[in-house]
Amino acid sequence: MAAERFFTIEEADAELPALRERLSRIREARATILRSAEVVRRAAGTDGGGAEGAAYLEANRVLRQDVEALAAAGIILRDPDSGLVDFPSRREGRTVYLCWQLGEDRVAHWHDANTGFAGRRPL
Repeated sequence: MAAERFFTIEEADAELPALRERLSRIREARATILRSAEVVRRAAGTDGGGAEGAAYLEANRVLRQDVEALAAAGIILRDPDSGLVDFPSRREGRTVYLCWQLGEDRVAHWHDANTGFAGRRPL
């Protein structure tokens, strides 16, 4: 297992342009999977769902690739619907999370590991 990466505020902010694009793909792929799942399930024994099945498989590939890329970068995806992510960081000698979600201009909040989003505080 790789060592945990810790982000500075500047490093987390630098990830945001690519993160916005990646989260858009994740959300779109997730919506396709949810929309297509029943069609694919019903058609699995016959033709695999045709075009809907192909879209479903592609969405699964995209979702897996993007979620794995986030994990490899050390970014924690908390909620794909709201685009909530955490960046592990260090503060006063302990592990905390820099907290960001889609719609925010920059990383401007943090929380302790045991408090989550409810414990968000401004930087």
